[in-house]
Amino acid sequence: MSTDQTGQPDQPTPDPEETNMDTETSTDQGQNAALTPADFDADAGELLLNEVREALARYVILPDEHSATGVVLWIAATHAVPAWAHAARLVIRAPEKRCGKSRLLDVTEAMCHDPLLTVNASPSAVYRSIAMKQKNPPTILLDEADTVFGPKAGENEDLRGLLNAGHQRNRPAHRYNAQGGYVEKLDTFAMAALAGIGAMPDTIEDRAVVIRMRRRAPGESVAPYRVRRDGPALDSLRQRLNQWVGAHLDHLGTAMPDMPVEDRAADTWEPLIAIADLAGGPWPDLAREACVTLTETRDANAQTTLQTRLLTDCRAAFGESEALPTAVLLERLKADIEAPWATYQNNGLTAMKLGFLLRDFDIRSDTIRFDTGQAKGYQRAAFADAWARYCATPATCVVCRQPMAHDDGTHTHPMCAPEVNR
Repeated sequence: MSTDQTGQPDQPTPDPEETNMDTETSTDQGQNAALTPADFDADAGELLLNEVREALARYVILPDEHSATGVVLWIAATHAVPAWAHAARLVIRAPEKRCGKSRLLDVTEAMCHDPLLTVNASPSAVYRSIAMKQKNPPTILLDEADTVFGPKAGENEDLRGLLNAGHQRNRPAHRYNAQGGYVEKLDTFAMAALAGIGAMPDTIEDRAVVIRMRRRAPGESVAPYRVRRDGPALDSLRQRLNQWVGAHLDHLGTAMPDMPVEDRAADTWEPLIAIADLAGGPWPDLAREACVTLTETRDANAQTTLQTRLLTDCRAAFGESEALPTAVLLERLKADIEAPWATYQNNGLTAMKLGFLLRDFDIRSDTIRFDTGQAKGYQRAAFADAWARYCATPATCVVCRQPMAHDDGTHTHPMCAPEVNR
């Protein structure tokens, strides 16, 4: 490390670009501060959100009205990042190409706050982009995210960690600056949208509003989007949306909306529902309906861990039994042709492997007296706590009223189906 004439270490030189960005942010906030809620009509927010919805519908066919509501509110929420404790992610995924995911990201870019659109960003580039505007960070838009997180790209834990940590305020990253000889604290908090083919990592989707795009059906059509032609009108809408949201930052920062979901889903949706409550009209009801529906759809399609799948399958295997011999439990688990247990680790699930998988849930086998004599087995009571904590409430057959291991949508056991048709 170099020293000055007094023998003291040189202090890190401020990044001139960061200084400029801070000045720019302060200026923007000053412009918003000049506007107050009194400068807007009571229905201004409702009408602005309606305009955003209409703009989306002009260029993109979303899968349903709940998805449209989620995207509209997410775009509006990007203009109020200083007010939020959590920065929701927007995941735009599709099973195949040509489903409109990139077009949706383009239109979102045109209306969100300070967009930073990239196809393949290094973690350091994203860190720096957020740090340069940490008072009011840019909106990170990552297209072709499957190339970053997909199976052919390998693991990208640094970028995944950044996107996970940036969901919550005050979760900085620390990096050593070898040239300056000091440790840098880099903010990670920013709104982020990711578009790609297939599912994103579950740790990201768990923090996201997930939009499942699909290819247009015959007869469905949208207007082509051209930045030079259509961009100015959307940019004008962006500015008006920013002015309205900016005038209400104090209100949004203290808002505590009634949430229809809990835990991380509530953290993700709270900013969106706060925007909807502020806008009024039909938006508060639309927001809560979208929150519940999209969260349930995301959870239903989430890839469960192997251990959670085992817990769920054990619950089905137990049925009404209070205890099962280990051999019987294994037999029932491996009898399910759709489950992975018959071929687990090539030779199938064994008593030792079963015990290892259940160990983290504090579930252990015991010597139990059965009608056939003593044998190693599992008590139903040993599973009760883990089932309540980690497994969804099982569907119940509408005919026999017994739990169902898998529900195909008919809410009926296959053996009970003839009863329904009588």
